[in-house]
Amino acid sequence: METKKKDIFINPMWLRLGSVTLPPALVILFQALKGNQGVMSGWVWFVMAPLEQALGRLWSLLPFSAAEVLAALFLLGCAVWLVRAVVLVCRQKAPLPFLSRLLALASAWLWIWAGLCWLWNAAYYVPTFAQREGLEAAPCSVEELALVTEYFARQAAILSPQVPRDGDGHFAEKLSDCFDRGPEIYRNIAREFPSLDINSVKAKPLLCSKLQSALGFTGIYFPFTGEANVNVDAPACLVPATIAHEMSHQRMVASELEANFVGIAACVSCDDVTFQYSGYLMGLINLCNALYSVAPDMWYDIAGRTFTPELSRDWEDNSAYWHALESPLEDAAEEIYDSFLKSNDQALGIRSYGACVDLLVNYFGTQQRNP
Repeated sequence: METKKKDIFINPMWLRLGSVTLPPALVILFQALKGNQGVMSGWVWFVMAPLEQALGRLWSLLPFSAAEVLAALFLLGCAVWLVRAVVLVCRQKAPLPFLSRLLALASAWLWIWAGLCWLWNAAYYVPTFAQREGLEAAPCSVEELALVTEYFARQAAILSPQVPRDGDGHFAEKLSDCFDRGPEIYRNIAREFPSLDINSVKAKPLLCSKLQSALGFTGIYFPFTGEANVNVDAPACLVPATIAHEMSHQRMVASELEANFVGIAACVSCDDVTFQYSGYLMGLINLCNALYSVAPDMWYDIAGRTFTPELSRDWEDNSAYWHALESPLEDAAEEIYDSFLKSNDQALGIRSYGACVDLLVNYFGTQQRNP
């Protein structure tokens, strides 16, 4: 005798309820577990990192940033959804459809936040790069800071005439070539720091780079696609170092402090002169900011003795570019990102970018003392 199968029916109300309640539950679970380093380490190294690196390899097949396209489509969809909700409530004179659409929109944003917690924020709660590799980031003396600052200034000065330049002396390396060569720059540093040894994929330029500059950002890592995205409207002389910085996030270097250090170290240790120069220049900017705040006379002395015309040109180009973009919008974006870092227990907030100086001084200072 043949029996009839019963159709499986899922009440749409339960689906809506689940779509709204599950993301907050995931966020609450993350908040409850983030203090357990063992759990977070297991998640990051056995689930999150392999998943994102696989996604990075998958999306690397596209020549453009999938992250940028997906973000634009999502924001456009949210705007259309909201406008549609307003039109419906005006036509129907009933608030229920409007509230239902608002709830659906809130649910989408909650899913984004839950995904961010489990696909990126978790990396803030595992042993840091410095802890994994036994590096020291102890405070340094002004003399030690000056020693390493002068070393970076001299290395940048030596390399500054060796990179491509236009007739006016501006940095003129073809950026598409830098993106093509980017996956090779971690080869040498990975021998010293094994946690950086992964199957590299290219970083990608952002079409909306001007907007990134207006917000004060030089790049962004997108964990939902595993892509390292770089602002190519920023001064070209620092784009190679920014490529290295964003690629460090693909290696689960979450802290901006450490990502800056890792990107600089990868550049200056690679075999590519353009990346070497860009790395020394980015390191010099970080070191200069620190030294100038405590001993401006020492900084002026170092710059006066070491800067070449080519290095001075790049320094001025970078300063002029960012000075022209200073605005309340940049300040607001900086405050938001600062709050995001602090919400993930990054106590220094956005100052983490400058705090990489301690790692630079301890790592390169040791090399200077023990050549």
